[in-house]
Amino acid sequence: MSELFKVSVVMPVWREEASIEVALTALQALREQGHEVIVVDGGSDDRTVALATPLCDRLVVSAPGRALQMNAGAGCAQGEVLLFLHADTRLPPSVIPHLEKIRSGRRVWGRFDVRLSGQRSMFRVISGFMNLRSRLTGIATGDQAMFVRRDVFEALNGFAPIALMEDVELSSRLRLVSRPYCAPDPVITDSRRWEQHGTWRTIFLMWRLRWRYWRGESPDSLAKAYRSDVRN
Repeated sequence: MSELFKVSVVMPVWREEASIEVALTALQALREQGHEVIVVDGGSDDRTVALATPLCDRLVVSAPGRALQMNAGAGCAQGEVLLFLHADTRLPPSVIPHLEKIRSGRRVWGRFDVRLSGQRSMFRVISGFMNLRSRLTGIATGDQAMFVRRDVFEALNGFAPIALMEDVELSSRLRLVSRPYCAPDPVITDSRRWEQHGTWRTIFLMWRLRWRYWRGESPDSLAKAYRSDVRN
């Protein structure tokens, strides 16, 4: 890796005191290599900020909302490449070589394949379809740890300030610049949501929300539908 190459990991969080230390501990090796970790809190009323502060390079407090938080983190980032990482997602050891591929190549953004953490065989099937869909459509989701050159992200004015589907919306614009680089080494994302709410119910919910989004329904109404469903 070139000494001048620097990655900024941006992690939006809210009420993550139970898991934030584990999530950030997994990133300490990157910090030791000279990369930076930026945590953006959306107004947590627990110990998230206190626990995260000693384990990151910068702690930013932002208005709540994943898109707003990620834009706030990107706004103070110093790296050439921005990597947007959910708190329940773990990166593969090979992360930096993959990010270097978009440094000066034709492809200016990308995402990782994803694997759900649960051991059920159905989770392997779900992960496979998520990765295949992304390859075919050129659309990435936040669970896949999207990454993009900072200059390109800034030129596109970052994530749209919408309540849901900010990852899909940005992918649609990035896709006009280049196809995504699809890193085959998977990130591991927590399968808890699928286990708690049911596999088929979660699949149906996500496809239904995407279908409504592509038909033009507002992200605000989709966010309300999502929150209503996951709480029931």
